[in-house]
Amino acid sequence: MLTPHRPGHRTPAALAVTVAVLLSACAGTGGSSAATTRATSAPAGAPSSSARSSAPASTTSAADAVYAHTAAGDVTGAARSAKQLVYVPNTISNTVQVIDPTTYQVIARYPTGAEPQHVVPSWDKKTLWVNDDHGNDLIPIDPTTGRPGPRVPVDDPYNLYFTPDGKHALVMAERLRRIDVRDPHTMKLQHSLPVPCHGVNHADFSADESFFVASCEFSGRLLVVDRNATRIMKVIDLNAVKTPGATSPAMAHSMGGAKAGLMPGASSMPQDVRLTPDGTRFLAADMLRNGIWVIDAKTLKIQRFIHLATGTHGIYPSRDASKLYISNRDAGTISVLDAATLKVVATWVIPGGGSPDMGGVSADGTKLWLSGRYHGVVYVFDTATGKVLRRIPVDAGPHGLAVWPQPGRYSLGHTGNMR
Repeated sequence: MLTPHRPGHRTPAALAVTVAVLLSACAGTGGSSAATTRATSAPAGAPSSSARSSAPASTTSAADAVYAHTAAGDVTGAARSAKQLVYVPNTISNTVQVIDPTTYQVIARYPTGAEPQHVVPSWDKKTLWVNDDHGNDLIPIDPTTGRPGPRVPVDDPYNLYFTPDGKHALVMAERLRRIDVRDPHTMKLQHSLPVPCHGVNHADFSADESFFVASCEFSGRLLVVDRNATRIMKVIDLNAVKTPGATSPAMAHSMGGAKAGLMPGASSMPQDVRLTPDGTRFLAADMLRNGIWVIDAKTLKIQRFIHLATGTHGIYPSRDASKLYISNRDAGTISVLDAATLKVVATWVIPGGGSPDMGGVSADGTKLWLSGRYHGVVYVFDTATGKVLRRIPVDAGPHGLAVWPQPGRYSLGHTGNMR
């Protein structure tokens, strides 16, 4: 069964709807269930599924160095040859625009297929892949020139990740309800893993890189998957836990946009997933519960929920890994958290409102670049003050922009999840 087409984009009238429906507070350990889903092989020669059944575990020794190689200026390998540019995929206009970060000017525009969602650096940092979701292809961009190459046919590439060893690309085929494992260079299909949920789209790996946690946006669940995506190891049900400050499912459906795709019985919409710098917790942004879930990376149980603001969406560590920048798309704010305590230390407010979505931190750590999903702009924040330095007009529907190059030994995908 296929997931219905991702709902259309909200109109300005829908954006004006204010959501502040409070549910009774009941933070604590959430329910989870075992899953038995395994990969289906591609024709001839695809890897077979693993038969292991033990629960994954993070290692504290590895955890100490999760973002040790992503400090300011630590650009290495192929990334050192890349032009300093920002790439913006526009899901409504079906374009990718290129911004010069020194002048804040759009210097190029390239056509895409239908609904380009994210621009993703490859594991080896030699290619930037435009996820042309409903166009069913990936568009490679040469980061040394900033120019696109021939399209590569790929089914439903809503988002893209890579295994830590660089041997496999993981295509989050959201509407097809599967994770497609492909050759990271040719994108030839190796095998597919069906998923027991709707809206699989964001993920991050454990500190020891033996497994990853992926969000299911429309089902209110998190999946725990082995590193090569051969089996679902666990399903974490977020719907079972009540939290304060949530938007009700009824209100979500009335708002339209992505929230209208919420499945019956779901009351949670997990988005971005990131591992904390110490490697002990996974964080999952939830734009319906309006905050972040904290998941113990060893037990894979819900530790707690932290309420932030409406439409919590993206999570980005600072270059020194001391802070986490979390975008609240509907509130038009950025919550800044202490990465160790997870306490809110600042809230940046976009003057006049906005819709901060996905993006990344500059290589020197001084700026946070985020798309303004429903405002046709890109925001540039000063990470020292939280001030909006620039609002750069772009085409309609900017989404998962990539700031490139970035520090790190290799890319795990998304808009620059570097390790």
